[in-house]
Amino acid sequence: MSFTKAQIITVSLAGLATAVGVAVATIQSGAMKQSHLPLAESPASTRNEIAGPTNNPESRQPKSLQAQTPAVESPKSQPQSAKTPALQSSLVAGVSGRKVEPVVVTPPNSGCKISMAVVSDPNPPLNVRSIPQVRGSNIVGKLKNNTFVSVAEEQNGWLRITDPPGWIAKNRTESSCSNVNQQINFLPGGDEAIVKGRIIGGGSHSYQIRARKGQTMTVRNRQEVFPQIITPRGKLLAGNPYEGNETEWTGKVPVTGNYTFELDSNFRGYEYEFYVRVR
Repeated sequence: MSFTKAQIITVSLAGLATAVGVAVATIQSGAMKQSHLPLAESPASTRNEIAGPTNNPESRQPKSLQAQTPAVESPKSQPQSAKTPALQSSLVAGVSGRKVEPVVVTPPNSGCKISMAVVSDPNPPLNVRSIPQVRGSNIVGKLKNNTFVSVAEEQNGWLRITDPPGWIAKNRTESSCSNVNQQINFLPGGDEAIVKGRIIGGGSHSYQIRARKGQTMTVRNRQEVFPQIITPRGKLLAGNPYEGNETEWTGKVPVTGNYTFELDSNFRGYEYEFYVRVR
């Protein structure tokens, strides 16, 4: 079978069109498949994201320089724990820490000899009984409040008095130990104390405090009576009861040891309170 020249040209053109169509379809199919693939999350894709305007000078550098320039850690990027801690006030010269309050020292009022008491009955007058028991028929006398009585004996919450002879309830009176000898111990970190008490009747209340040679001691009266200050060697340092009325004394202690603050009664006694500091 023979073809004319025109037929051969027509067939060639049709084959070329078919080939071009197949090529175009193949390219479109590949593009469609690539568009359906999931996007990979990579540093390159992150860095190529479009960002808004920024004042960071590094953003104005060429990308090639940004990639080559090592990251510089600024102080703001440091963790909070890496910052230099502030100096504590207790470590700064001339700045002290929390102030320690003075220790308060009081004498005991039990477990000791009582020589005198003063009547303090909430329902006066106070009954004086023949025996240390509450019975309606054993009342032998009555006492008004603020009456001082001499105590001869103490027994199970009762006091035997000499005038008038009989027994009175101790909890209806105020009393104190005749003789007190007590050590003053500062609170941890402290150097101050307030000593306060009462002597009822005769007796002597003494308090000791330890100090080192050269330390400065300050004693300040807060009540009527200033204590005698006696050195470890028995020498009177201050508080002579026969020379004026001292209210305060400050000085360096001469030797190391226990210093005594002594308060002697004037028969009926008194309330006392004084402040002491050693530093």
